[in-house]
Amino acid sequence: MLRIVATVFFMAIFFALDFYVFQGFKVLVKKWVPSHSALILFLYWAIPIALLVLVIVKTIWFSGASKNIFFVFSYSVLTGLFLAKFVWSIFLLTDDLIRLIRLASSQFTKSNSSNSIPRSEFIITLGFLLASTLFSSLIYGIARGAHNYTVKRRKLPIKGLPKSFNGLRIVQISDIHSGSFWSKSRVQEGIDMIKNLKPDLFFFTGDLVNNVADEFNDFKEMFSEISAEYGSFSVLGNHDYGDYVSWPNKDGVTKDENLFKLKKHHKELGWNLLVNEHHVIEKGGDRLVILGVENWSGHRRFPKYGDLNKALAGAETVQNKLLLSHDPSHWRAEVLNKNPSIKATFSGHTHGMQFGIDSKYYRWSPVKYQYPEWVDMYSENDQFLYVNRGFGYLGYPGRFGFLPEITVFELVSS
Repeated sequence: MLRIVATVFFMAIFFALDFYVFQGFKVLVKKWVPSHSALILFLYWAIPIALLVLVIVKTIWFSGASKNIFFVFSYSVLTGLFLAKFVWSIFLLTDDLIRLIRLASSQFTKSNSSNSIPRSEFIITLGFLLASTLFSSLIYGIARGAHNYTVKRRKLPIKGLPKSFNGLRIVQISDIHSGSFWSKSRVQEGIDMIKNLKPDLFFFTGDLVNNVADEFNDFKEMFSEISAEYGSFSVLGNHDYGDYVSWPNKDGVTKDENLFKLKKHHKELGWNLLVNEHHVIEKGGDRLVILGVENWSGHRRFPKYGDLNKALAGAETVQNKLLLSHDPSHWRAEVLNKNPSIKATFSGHTHGMQFGIDSKYYRWSPVKYQYPEWVDMYSENDQFLYVNRGFGYLGYPGRFGFLPEITVFELVSS
């Protein structure tokens, strides 16, 4: 019953927005293509209605079916149209407010006997161009950006780094979100890129799935191909605990059983899952500590399962430590200036919000207003934080600007 009410409510908003934007659309169609206006106005309604029917059918009757790229794109195009029309509606609303003020003014001054003010073609056109740019960007981000894996190379200067570890190469990925993948062949391309880098150490910093452990079943064999000379290490992210679904699920699995299965995935991959613990790497008589904590966030809506003191216990005498912690807000809250022996922290979580501007000279994404440290490298007082852009995607099945990332670090003495 609740699903039906939610669906009806969404459809009401959807068509109300469509009808409002349609008023501006008619103005442009009559101006630009008057000879084909009937066909274009028909398509305006036919395309979103057809997509909406497909999504509803998939949701109600085929919710348990495997992910189908046709439905992924149908849902994504529908969502993109909704967002674009919402942006355009802001311009139409602005135009309506201006027209209302002008109409009211004319009534008081009696300077215009007309009871209607024509729409501003400039405002409508500007809104249309911005909405079209947004829509095109979202679609491009799905078709080309979702699996456009990029390798980022960073030197990591560690003060007091033992000579044996100088030049050590670490590969990090984060936020796989296997439940969102819609192209296994493209994911394999990303894994092949990791393998070809031949890392000394491999780090995965959380969010293997969206909600349930079974999402990873079809990808386990592929990711098991990743290996590193001195080991692969991983931690849990906020999505790995199953906190965002009701338990037990339709298969009778409990939340604890799901988490057990997810941890088993890490083990079967050959990844050392660090659950508030550490591992000591020895090379040439020197030691380096790899710490890993459960998800710990400085934001109230995310859990604080991590216990850094527990992870540090027994490793106090080693002065060089690397920390895997999914949420970057953990660095400023519990690591920076409080634990100086942790030279570098590796995080993920933000995805760069999968949409924005990511260039050498300027970076912007809405997520920057929630996280002070949200992408790439940060340093203070000889301590470093790296926020990985993520390997997968969540919600929006694509990426624009902030492409999926594979990071290669080279440790150097400073």
